[in-house]
Amino acid sequence: MKTPSFPRPKFRPFASLALLLALVTTSRLSAADSSADPHVTSWLTAYSTRYARIYTNDTMKAAGDALSTWSNGSETQSAPAYAGVQAVYSSTNAFYIRTTGLASHIMGPWMNGNFPNLPENKKAFWRFPLVPSVPDAKTLTPGGTIGLFADGVAMYDSRDAFSWNGTTEVMGPGYWNRDAFVNEGVSFDSAFAHQDQSGTHHYHASPVAVRYQLGDHVDFDPAADTYSESTNAVTRHSPILAWVGDGYPLYGPYGYSSASNSASGVRRMISGYVLRNGQSGTSNLTVVGRGTLPQWAVRLYSVASNVLAGPNVSTTYPLGRYMEDNDYLGDHGYTQGVDFDLDVYNGRWCVTPEFPNGTYAYFVSINTDGTPVFPYNIGRAYYGDPSGGSVSSFTETVATNFLGGPNIAASLGQPVISGNDVVLTWSGVEGGTYVVQAEQSLTASNWLTMGSNTVGSAGVAAATETNGAAATTRFYRLERASLANYDPVDANGGGTVTNSLPAPGGSVSRGSGTNVTITITLPSNPPQPPAGLVPSTVTLAGTIKGTSLSRPTQGTVVASFAIPANAPTGAQEIVIEFNPAPTYTMTGAFTINP
Repeated sequence: MKTPSFPRPKFRPFASLALLLALVTTSRLSAADSSADPHVTSWLTAYSTRYARIYTNDTMKAAGDALSTWSNGSETQSAPAYAGVQAVYSSTNAFYIRTTGLASHIMGPWMNGNFPNLPENKKAFWRFPLVPSVPDAKTLTPGGTIGLFADGVAMYDSRDAFSWNGTTEVMGPGYWNRDAFVNEGVSFDSAFAHQDQSGTHHYHASPVAVRYQLGDHVDFDPAADTYSESTNAVTRHSPILAWVGDGYPLYGPYGYSSASNSASGVRRMISGYVLRNGQSGTSNLTVVGRGTLPQWAVRLYSVASNVLAGPNVSTTYPLGRYMEDNDYLGDHGYTQGVDFDLDVYNGRWCVTPEFPNGTYAYFVSINTDGTPVFPYNIGRAYYGDPSGGSVSSFTETVATNFLGGPNIAASLGQPVISGNDVVLTWSGVEGGTYVVQAEQSLTASNWLTMGSNTVGSAGVAAATETNGAAATTRFYRLERASLANYDPVDANGGGTVTNSLPAPGGSVSRGSGTNVTITITLPSNPPQPPAGLVPSTVTLAGTIKGTSLSRPTQGTVVASFAIPANAPTGAQEIVIEFNPAPTYTMTGAFTINP
């Protein structure tokens, strides 16, 4: 679903009962210059202005008493962090995501507080290739993050951290790798997520809460705070749930019946894997023992099938404990596209709503009742070249598609008349305190402060003007006056572009497009307005208006500019206007080169 971005509202008038402007909400990113590109529009950004929260035990969950700060002595979130995806950038070669890695649904509890790990803001910055490549030699998935889900949470592969070494189970990869869903599932919360010792919150299997938030075939019980596969008929293709490090998307479990025909109907995608219990020509490991690896593992590990025997099937080492307890039907005479849908990597070439001309895509694997089944999200290796991964800074020119959290401007709702009073509501940044002012004329200077309020966990606030409806005409304006302390997504602070150009002193060539981001140091005179109050306009060279305005510190303003090919050259003026005043005019603050 495409939804509008949030322009910065300054004045909201109404005349008599003709009230203007409805409140808008967003479920996914909408980028004006990339509105049709799923690489930048598929990210879940509706909750980027709200604090991430957790339950640490069942009592807290039953009471609905979630925490925005927490500590267990090892993992500490001492200041609130905003949930999930906080920035999206793109270039001609790649797309980039900044995320806290903290889910937008309430996380936890994990084992009623007996699980030792808690999540932390990981300040993750990931690059994904825009045009994936497919090598002949495949790369095994490593431990740790192999992609990002649409809510900014890390994707881990199907393993936990242990494998069989011939004598016992030890930490690290091997030939018999423990299945995370089977062995660690007891530590998952209701969204099938938990975190490791580093505090990285992640999903190994079907991210059921994300699926619900994105409108996939999932129901939610708010009383129990649990998710379940819907029993209604499947009517739509699953959305993109994640992007893997090789640049290919991961969809939910439902795709087109015919891989090449979008009119063929929608159904659950069938994994090519089955348990090695004698079915479909597989070995019955309970009878013959774990003497050989399945052929998919032989190929991917480049070893002999009898390289290492696993432990005999028993109550201690039950069937299904290891990834290698599963076999691929394609190795037993069955045909992909006829007998099952997904290849050994858990994907297929197909058309999708976002890629009507076709793409390779992974699909989440579940049973008919919604229970995750092996290999869950992707197989033991990437289909494409995993050239994506964590980066520390940009090394190429990028466009800013989305800035969330503290960088999003408030959005006023429709004024409501209650008797002679006027009630205004607005969506904004949690922890932000906003001031609403009223006047009878846009040209008047006697703006009356009608109220102020701080946006809470619901993402909205309200203020009332007593007797406001008695006026023939009324205009309102909204400004953020302050922002509570928070833990930024950017390790350098504030979630802004790390390689932005300075002003005064910076320079750029004209015709530079939409990706020029300037960090402006405000003069000390006149006195600077309160921290968190974002400028109403920032103008470069007289006519070039800044976008994505933010104020990471009291003394700095960040703005992005599209420098046209006909822009004036030489040292240029920057004008920063605040509502209410002051206005700063910085002569020769930034240079545009020919």
